[in-house]
Amino acid sequence: MDLGNPMLQLCQDGMRAEAEGRPADARALFEEAWSSRADDYDACVAAHYLARQQEAPEEILRWNQVALRHADGVGDDRVAAFYPSLHVGVAIANERLGDAVAARAAFEQAAEHVDVLPAGAYGEQLRTAITEGLRRLA
Repeated sequence: MDLGNPMLQLCQDGMRAEAEGRPADARALFEEAWSSRADDYDACVAAHYLARQQEAPEEILRWNQVALRHADGVGDDRVAAFYPSLHVGVAIANERLGDAVAARAAFEQAAEHVDVLPAGAYGEQLRTAITEGLRRLA
């Protein structure tokens, strides 16, 4: 992560606030990151973190879709690791909204990107979410 980028620094500060149990501060930092975005990469990252701060499935879906559109606009590998998480976010939001067809399609898209997931807890968490989501919606 290029912490010389002010938007990325705001996101890191937001993640720290999340970890410290300060969700309102985290959301404010992610909103500030969104406001300071300079390009599709910045927009993808900020929207990804804003999606995590939403409670309503409609807003979770919207922010994940925004992040995906901007990820597609980046055109390089900097956002490759975001795709599984973004598709899982879309899938879970669609599932909560009662759209099993869209949810399954999003889990399938996430599964197409699992090869970029790192080893360890984060990668395993996403792999499990994809596997369980596909199983629920089979």
